[in-house]
Formats: sequence, C-alpha cells, structure tokens
Amino acid sequence: MPQDDATVKRNARSERRAERRAEMVEAAMAAVRTHGAGVSVAEMAASAGITKPVLYRHFDDRADLQRAVGQRAAEDLMEKMAPALSEDLAPRAQIAAVVDAFLGGIEDEPELWRFVVHNPAERETATEIVEDVRGQIALVLSQLLGARLRAAGRDSGGAEAWAYGLVGMVQSAGDWWLERRTMSRADLTGYLTALIWDGAHGMLGEGEERSPVLRMVPADSDGVG
Repeated sequence: MPQDDATVKRNARSERRAERRAEMVEAAMAAVRTHGAGVSVAEMAASAGITKPVLYRHFDDRADLQRAVGQRAAEDLMEKMAPALSEDLAPRAQIAAVVDAFLGGIEDEPELWRFVVHNPAERETATEIVEDVRGQIALVLSQLLGARLRAAGRDSGGAEAWAYGLVGMVQSAGDWWLERRTMSRADLTGYLTALIWDGAHGMLGEGEERSPVLRMVPADSDGVG
C-alpha cells in the first residue's frame, strides 16, 4: 500500500534524526579517545561541532549518551570477537582465540573501555552495558560449549553457567591487565588459556594431558596467533 506524503516525510525525518544521532555517537567516541574516560559532555559536543544544548536534543541526558556510546562500543567488540567465536577450531585453540580477541579489543580501545565500563558519573548505566556485553558473549560461548559437550556425549546442562563464569573471569583479568601491564597480551592469553583448559578438556573428554595452571601456554598453541 503506497504511503502518503505525510508518512514519507515523517519517515525521512526519522531517518535523518537517526543518522545524526549515530554521527554524534561516533564524535563522542572520538572525544573519549582524545580526552580519556573522564571526558565531559561539552568536549563530546565540541567533537561533533555542536553545543551541549544541541547534543541534548538527540539524547535525554548523559546516561542516554553513555548508553548509546556503550552499545556502539559493544558492537565493535563483538565484531572483533566474532571470528574467534564462530571459527571451527580445536577446543583449546578456540579458547585461546576467544581470550585473545577480547583482550585485543580492550587493548585497542582502552579509554573507551574505561569510559563505558568504569564511568563513575553513570555507574548504573555502566553496569547495564557491562551486563549486556557479558550476556552477548556468554550466549554465544554457552552455545559453543553446549554443542561441544553434547558432541562429546557429556551433560551440557552447565554450559550457560560455565560460560558466564569464564566471561567474568576473563573480563576481570583484562581489567587488571589494562591497568598494570605487567605482562604481554600473548602471555596473559596463555595463562588464562591454561587455567580454562584444565577444566575444559576434562569436561569435553579431550585426550590431551593437563597443563599445570602456573605454566604459561603460548598464545599460538594449536595454531592460534
């Protein structure tokens, strides 16, 4: 059914507004990269070439702006992790690939990560965003683990709980590493892979010998670079 002129104009305005809002989110992200996680709304508006009042025509408040930035940052992180989550690798290699992809994502955007996850000005919003990102990763990971467990003839009932536990552990370790930098990303990927694999290979019925938790497993083990 053809749309009338009023509907067409209304849809066009809505599309332009959505496009403008997306442009402002990108500008806000650029401001975070330039000024750090403590960036002000005024600095984000200036990055978009507008004033705060104009910015707030497109966002309800600072929390709404942070939520939009967080959602966009989460999409970027998931895009970086998608190959590791979807690629058909040996279990241990896939664990290393997923861990390294996550660490690489936060290493590439440290200030954006801090702004989204640890922003004291909007703690409740930050918690919502973290839970959303954690949920997205855990969902994919639990499906992967469940499929692996069923293929090995094992009980897959704990796959979701296991996935959330793994995501939380890697996130906490990543936060620590981002602030301390006492080891390389490859080393941290190796340590976390060794720790996770000790539990995973037994659950999946793999025949490889256990690696001592404190012995670093190279990040390129099983073909992962």
